[in-house]
Amino acid sequence: MNIMLITGASSGIGKAFAQYADGRYRGIDEIWLIARRKDALESLANSLKTPCKIFAMDLTDAAAMGRFREILSIASPRIRILVNAAGLGYLGTCDSIPLEDQCHEISLNVTALTEMTTICLPFLGKGSRVIQMASAASFLPQPLFAVYAATKAYVLFYSKALAEEVRKKGIIITSVCPGPVDTPFFDLAEKYAASRLIKVLFRISPEKVVKCAFLASKRQKTVCVPGVSMKLFAVACKFLPHGLFMPFLR
Repeated sequence: MNIMLITGASSGIGKAFAQYADGRYRGIDEIWLIARRKDALESLANSLKTPCKIFAMDLTDAAAMGRFREILSIASPRIRILVNAAGLGYLGTCDSIPLEDQCHEISLNVTALTEMTTICLPFLGKGSRVIQMASAASFLPQPLFAVYAATKAYVLFYSKALAEEVRKKGIIITSVCPGPVDTPFFDLAEKYAASRLIKVLFRISPEKVVKCAFLASKRQKTVCVPGVSMKLFAVACKFLPHGLFMPFLR
């Protein structure tokens, strides 16, 4: 059985990936949807033409991840596309965001993504694709978004290294680094501080991000940066001192 597996599928970019892929890839027999909200997953699954299997689970729960690992082992699917879209971030200074929330960011954005990628590797084969949702925030340290930017830098570097490790197996890994995306992400991100104007002006649609991600994956690109403005930002971050950017970002 060939499947597409999506984390963070209940809303935002994860949901957009499922909707975009629905019926588009003939080799996909099922879409496995993972998120915490069962009602949202059921609603999405009912709207898709492709048969779906839903897993209402918390990716930061070790017991839940253990059970999912057993499910993978028993079902032994061929994962044709893995999308790690689950993630969260909080705007604000490090001393204004509770430590528990900062640690939860790290658990979901770093630990859960690493664990999901690792347990799926045995079920990926030649031609399989992995799409990791990083962020343009990964290009440099970001005051008022410090933990989130750091976790996304981890996703970018981890995924680039992993892409090289599995290249000879024919597995394609693409890190997607969009700027601000118009999703419910900011409903939670603004719990402790409001978005800066730049994060409002440069928001793009999740559909655009998904189209760019799939195209980059098809072209076997290691990194995908949707949008002209973020491409220019990525180039600037490579050649200009980060110290020039950080006061502006603050």
